[in-house]
Formats: sequence, C-alpha cells, structure tokens
Amino acid sequence: MNYEQITVAGSGVLGSQIAFQTAFNGFQVAVYDINDEALDNAKNRMMNLKLRYKEDLGATDGEVNEAYNRISFYTDLEKAVTEADLVIEAIPEVVPIKNNFYKDLSKVAPQKTIFATNSSTLLPSQFAEVTGRPGKFLALHFANEIWMNNTAEIMKHPGTETQVFNDVIKFAKAIGMVALPLQKEQPGYILNSLLVPFLEAAQQLLINDIADPETIDKTWMIATGSPKGPFAILDIVGINTAYNIANAKGQSGNDHFIKLANILKTEYIDKGKTGSEAGEGFYKYPNPNYLKPDFLS
Repeated sequence: MNYEQITVAGSGVLGSQIAFQTAFNGFQVAVYDINDEALDNAKNRMMNLKLRYKEDLGATDGEVNEAYNRISFYTDLEKAVTEADLVIEAIPEVVPIKNNFYKDLSKVAPQKTIFATNSSTLLPSQFAEVTGRPGKFLALHFANEIWMNNTAEIMKHPGTETQVFNDVIKFAKAIGMVALPLQKEQPGYILNSLLVPFLEAAQQLLINDIADPETIDKTWMIATGSPKGPFAILDIVGINTAYNIANAKGQSGNDHFIKLANILKTEYIDKGKTGSEAGEGFYKYPNPNYLKPDFLS
C-alpha cells in the first residue's frame, strides 16, 4: 500500500515533530488534537521547527513553508481521518486515554486505515483488540528531535499482518528515517530499553540526595564524551513524560517511583518547569548551563 494521507493524533512535542517531518517529505498531513488551544500550541511549535530545519538541515524558506502548507489542523477526529491511509497516535502515555481514543478512532476511520502508536513504553498488544483492527495495528516509535535523531522503531504484535509491517517500514524510510524493525514486542523498544533505565538511575540519584542534576550530568558527559547528560535529556523529552512513566510505575506498587513522581510534580511540573520547551526544567533555557564553555571544568 502506498501511503499518501497521514493523520497524526496528538500535537505535543513529538506529535508536532512527526507531523512536520512527514509533511517536509512530501506527504499530506492532518493533525488532530482535542481543542484549539492545543492546536495553536502545535502551530507555534512548527514555527520553531521551520527555524530548526533551516539551521540544522540547511532547508530553504520555500521548503519549510511548503511543508507547513501540507498540514491541516482538526479538533474533529472524524474529519481528521476521512482520507487517512495511516494514523500515527502520539497522545499521552496513559492507558485509559489511549483506550478511549482507539475506541473513538475505530468508529470513524476508513477500513483501509492503518493505526500506529508512538507509545514509548506501552506494548501494541495492550491496545490491539480495542482498535477493532488488530491486524492493521502496530507501533511506530520516533526519537525526540526527529529530523536529526532519525530513528523509527517499527514493532509488530503477534497479530500484525506482515504486509502492514513491511508497508510501515517503507513509510518510515520515505520520511527520512532509518527504519529499525523489531521482530518481537519489547517494552520500551530498543531505544527506551536503554534510555529509560539510564534516566531513572539519574533521577534516583537526585531524589536520594546523592548529587544535584548538574553534577550528575557533568559526571556522565566527562566520563563518556556524551554531549548531554541525563537531566539535559529529560528536559528535551519533557518532564511531563518522565512523570507519567514514574507515576505508572508507582501505581504498580514501586515506592521509589511514587516518591519520584511526587517530586517531579510538586518541584517541577506544578511550578511550570516542564522542560526546555517551557523555558525551564532542570536547566534554564535558551542558554542552559550544560552548554556553557566552562561547564565541564
């Protein structure tokens, strides 16, 4: 199947990036979110993405403007998916929210439409039945700053049709990604199976008062040559995402994660410190300390 019309459901940090990257590579994109405020935020994000694509990729004004003009915005799910060949879901990592979304989506999407979840930690088999089309459902996971960190992890569940799996691999390549097929379900895929424990280890050092974020980041950056430490990465990912993951693990009975979720909420999210996009998280932006020339001295 050749995909032409793509719908991205959820216009947060990564949803906006997926939509813009897809449009930049020539596809017509519909963006769906629950209200106009969310869509206005997405439009602002895309204005910033235009600048980043020119800065990081050498894209021209014409190219980024054409990409933006291929994107349409909807608060009506039925209208957003009328022509959709593929729906990429990038809504919050909360099981009941995803379940309700897929129930609604299954009622209004054309029979041809493939559904893909961009979930970072949840498995497609958790939602396969509620989609109403388990054979046409799988996971398609992107890394943040998609235009540079161009990984696309494609993960099937036991019921995914082989043709659907292969078609989504082709689509990932068509939007400039390095396609990374996973042959079995794995919570966290490849990237987050490596990244999430790393970020959680750093957060445990913080909440147990072992060291502050800058000291932890400095240690990692000097010892490994990495350009960013875990708290710089958390700011890019967004502290809301870290909170949702910690909260889910806390609800499962892990006391360490209950404590972590509470600290992330009260000390960061409630104070508007949700990461680099908000201007402050563990660092202040646009000039975080970890980018200063003397940070590693």
